[in-house]
Amino acid sequence: MKTVVIYWSKTGNTRKVAFAIKDALESAGADVLFTTTEEAHDIDFYDYDLVCAGFPTHQWHPPKPANDFFMNKFAEYRKQGCVLLGAPKIPGKNALIFCTYSGPHTGINEAIPAGKYIGQLFEHLGFTVLDEWYIVGEYHGSEERSTMGRLGNIKGRPNEEDLKKVKQDVKHILQRIC
Repeated sequence: MKTVVIYWSKTGNTRKVAFAIKDALESAGADVLFTTTEEAHDIDFYDYDLVCAGFPTHQWHPPKPANDFFMNKFAEYRKQGCVLLGAPKIPGKNALIFCTYSGPHTGINEAIPAGKYIGQLFEHLGFTVLDEWYIVGEYHGSEERSTMGRLGNIKGRPNEEDLKKVKQDVKHILQRIC
């Protein structure tokens, strides 16, 4: 299976999750390209059986650098005629969306819109979005938002337990498509 893990991370939370996904894919024997959005401009999503797209959430959206990357890719595919009426599914083309969040105000609800938004890009391209994962990450730079928000004390997250769950979830995803 040919896979790519593309992510954007400012504080390291999303990078930790991306590495856990990469490790689990490689352990299962997948061919993995691992890259950041800054380095992935020449990537063709259609070259891969599974595209894993990761980013944090910022005010219910992907941060501007991640959003710009994905929207530029979408514009390229639209120009190439890949965005078709009815968004017909392309067999064997799958996407996994992973989004880190701190949710100091409303918890996971702060992340879901960002995951759905990027998931729609892949659905418009004919990919099957296998899942959207929302992983808690420390709010770097604010003790208050890391300890007193709706989620309680999230310092150090994603932690080893979170990353172990990500790796297990990768195995379940692969079982569904292999």
